[in-house]
Amino acid sequence: MPLIRLVTLFGLAGLMLAGCGQKDAPRTAAGELIIRIGSVAPLTGPQSHLGKDNDNGARMAIDEINARGVTLGGKRVHFEIMSEDDQADPRNATIVAQKLVDARVRAVLGHLNSGTSIPASKIYHDHGIVQISPSATAVAYTDQGYKTAFRVMTNDRQQGRVLGEYAVKRMGKRVAIIDDRTAYGQGLADEVVKAVEASGGTVVKREYTNDRSTDFLAILTTIKARNPDVVFYGGMDGQGGPMARQMQQLGIKAKFLSGDGTQTTEFLKLAGPAAEGVTASSPGLPLTKMPGGSEFQKKFTARHGHIQNYAPYAYDAAHALVAAMIKADSADPAKYLPALKALEMRGVTGMVAFDDRGDIRGGAITLYRVRHGKWEVLETVSSAGAPAGQKR
Repeated sequence: MPLIRLVTLFGLAGLMLAGCGQKDAPRTAAGELIIRIGSVAPLTGPQSHLGKDNDNGARMAIDEINARGVTLGGKRVHFEIMSEDDQADPRNATIVAQKLVDARVRAVLGHLNSGTSIPASKIYHDHGIVQISPSATAVAYTDQGYKTAFRVMTNDRQQGRVLGEYAVKRMGKRVAIIDDRTAYGQGLADEVVKAVEASGGTVVKREYTNDRSTDFLAILTTIKARNPDVVFYGGMDGQGGPMARQMQQLGIKAKFLSGDGTQTTEFLKLAGPAAEGVTASSPGLPLTKMPGGSEFQKKFTARHGHIQNYAPYAYDAAHALVAAMIKADSADPAKYLPALKALEMRGVTGMVAFDDRGDIRGGAITLYRVRHGKWEVLETVSSAGAPAGQKR
């Protein structure tokens, strides 16, 4: 990975970038003005594989932009990523957010999780800093009304509806629900419950765990007694993998269904043979069906290896941010925010344009199933509910 030059935060209060063209703004050796952009995700802990994926996607975009060269306000600029680790913890997220505010970043790409994006978004909003999340899907993130909050991925209102309808229509009407009580897991589960009941299904049991546990035998034993057709889990792969194994261990015949938090290669490793037949959704098109997916995959894998999940969205988020700055001819958030709101850009993942809440316009949800140890596409559904791709 190319070294990204970072300037220490200490002792530089007088040198922080307050606007392109200031004499005291930090510069590269070549004299380019440095524009700092935060990138926040869990870089350590059980979700670090996803966090590094996001960070690598953002970095790859910024490296390409710097290589191309950008001029703002008549000055050549150099974008610099400041990567921070929020450990997927809401309290750490607010600490990191304040750190980036103090460093006077011009924007933030992140956070990865809904549970960290939501509390951090208030801090960014209060200081006028634009935040674009590549992967936070909870409805509450943009429903707060902060004009600085955006996302480039379809939200859980849409994802939950698709999952709940699919469960009832294709898998069985008796559905048990488990979530990890995070903003993402519980929020997605809430939407699935609504869709199950609206589709004529029944939620036979709802249980809760947390995003650190790996022992679900007690919960699953209770659920087994309710004889569900489907067990839906709202949460991440670190819990979803062991849960699938323990369902098999207890002889639960119900089908396992989940969202994008488990639609990963890590889930396949953690679940082992119990992954076979598991169904999960992920916002957006399959990588191979994205307009720029094949080319992105080639570049990314050559540099970083396997794509976990969200790297293309982090890449698009970075390009969208800089495109707005170029349009406004400024890195001042107050000046480029209107350009970002009006942006229409063809990205790797598809068209990037935002609605009044900061949600991506359009979008899609893709359903996958594990066959022979690999995720295979079942079907893609548009955010409006119509099929957007071939069914299998």
